[in-house]
Amino acid sequence: MASVPSLASSVNQRVADALASALPEAGGADPLLRRSDRADFQANGILALAKKAKANPRELATTVVEGIPTGDLIKEIEVSGPGFLNITVADGAIISTLAARAADDRLGVPLNASAGTTVIDYAQPNVAKEMHVGHLRSAVIGAAMVEILEFTGEKVIRRHHIGDWGTQFGMLIQYLLEHPHELDHRSGDGDEQASGEEAMSNLNRLYKASRALFDSDEEFKTRARARVVDLQAGEPETLALWQRFVDESKIYFYSVFHKLDMDIRDPDVVGESGYNDMLVETCKLLEESGVAVRSNGALCVFFEDVKGPDGNPTPLIVQKSDGGFGYAATDLSAIRDRVGNLGATELIYVVDARQSLHFKMVFETARRAGWLNDDVKAVQLAFGTVLGKDGKPFKTREGETVRLVDLLDEAIDRASAVVREKAQDLTEAEIAERGAQVGIGAVKYADLSTSAARDYKFDLDQMVSLNGDTSVYLQYAYARIQSILRKAGDAKPAAHPEVALAPTERALGLHLDGFGELIAEAAAEHAPHKLAAYLYQLASLYTSFYSECPVLKADTAEQVENRLFLCELTARTLSKGMSLLGIRTPEKL
Repeated sequence: MASVPSLASSVNQRVADALASALPEAGGADPLLRRSDRADFQANGILALAKKAKANPRELATTVVEGIPTGDLIKEIEVSGPGFLNITVADGAIISTLAARAADDRLGVPLNASAGTTVIDYAQPNVAKEMHVGHLRSAVIGAAMVEILEFTGEKVIRRHHIGDWGTQFGMLIQYLLEHPHELDHRSGDGDEQASGEEAMSNLNRLYKASRALFDSDEEFKTRARARVVDLQAGEPETLALWQRFVDESKIYFYSVFHKLDMDIRDPDVVGESGYNDMLVETCKLLEESGVAVRSNGALCVFFEDVKGPDGNPTPLIVQKSDGGFGYAATDLSAIRDRVGNLGATELIYVVDARQSLHFKMVFETARRAGWLNDDVKAVQLAFGTVLGKDGKPFKTREGETVRLVDLLDEAIDRASAVVREKAQDLTEAEIAERGAQVGIGAVKYADLSTSAARDYKFDLDQMVSLNGDTSVYLQYAYARIQSILRKAGDAKPAAHPEVALAPTERALGLHLDGFGELIAEAAAEHAPHKLAAYLYQLASLYTSFYSECPVLKADTAEQVENRLFLCELTARTLSKGMSLLGIRTPEKL
């Protein structure tokens, strides 16, 4: 079905037409329509246009108003102050527009006419290492951006650039070669969660043992370093053992992502090793084009505006003086692959803000090489740090980094307690299922309701609270609506444009109508927190409506149906918005 023009765009068009008629030289000018506290909308653009045309702004505003018909769309319009227009839309126009949205599976949200292909690089754990709280934000923010962009019609290619290469693998592989049973699974129950935990405990044990030996035994250290050379040369036995580490780590990664209610697919996992075959050519292309130069034997790219503490330029080192390749070579090769082979028109890197300088230099290098240009852009969706309640980086009491799986388990336990306390007719199995949905939703929403660039405090007490800006508040609003719809009996939701609306109905309706424009904004600005803020406001407006407007006991049958219609569309919008953030909306809570 075709997208539904919002009330804002329809009103904007009416004002623009009248403005072009009153001031022909301003044809195509933007009336600068905004939501307003004084009316439904305010047009703020006339002041600047009058100034430019050397006209009296109030007179121009009055002429514009005379050219705008009232009735079907606009109920009333008045000139305010030095030339602002206060515009109130008709009740019937609100309901008619919402009815058109309700008739569409996409809630009238348009597809982006200029959609392209975006590669999103997110959720990047390291092989043979435990996932900790620092891995949370990349996964949660990236997954939400995937959903939002796909909903707007973008072709999205997921990439999980896992850390699966480097010198530490020489140590691990050599140790496994000398202790061949260290990765054997001891339980055979096949349980995904247990095998994930078991895989990690095996890897942890092996990593600690190999590190201890590496630090204490010079002969082992020599053998381990020789093994790195074998790995980089592609020696078959070494590669086979390396693959075991990758496979074992994936069992663990996938178990954690499953707990996060996140879909990570094997073909999308292309780690550092996936670009090994391109590294030599990447360096050759950069050196031959003059983008990179040799400095003390290393292949470097220099920048005017990047200097170290000593005032000298700090280069991006693509190849070290010993011939080894750094992260830059891999990242630049990945850009070549994503643009050349995957056809990307945009690259989004969901990476910690502390890596901003690295990516700034990588992107600038790729631009100089011609791999990025006006048609292909790369951006870092940089995120801040997860802090504890004390405002310091989140650590355990012992000062250790918090394991991600422990954090998620605790969130589920806390949420299950909240669900159990409120549950009236849920079985134990349902409480467990809802507890997971509420707990994981709480963790995701706390992250996504904060601008990615900001640090945020991880406070489980606040996250699972039924009050305030939490996912639990939104989930309960959704479940409450489902309860009302179940109790409605023979009364069915139906739009009645002829029925007059109470102030809280109007406020709810106008907010519902802004869903499509909000989605477009969140997609264009890579800002999932704007969607979270919209949904929280929607739930708040619904709460006000519900407390002031009886639904099932409204005065007339038409009013009952109209209010049920508003309830149902609110529920659908909440559910769709929450799903784009990766959060479930249980029918009963």
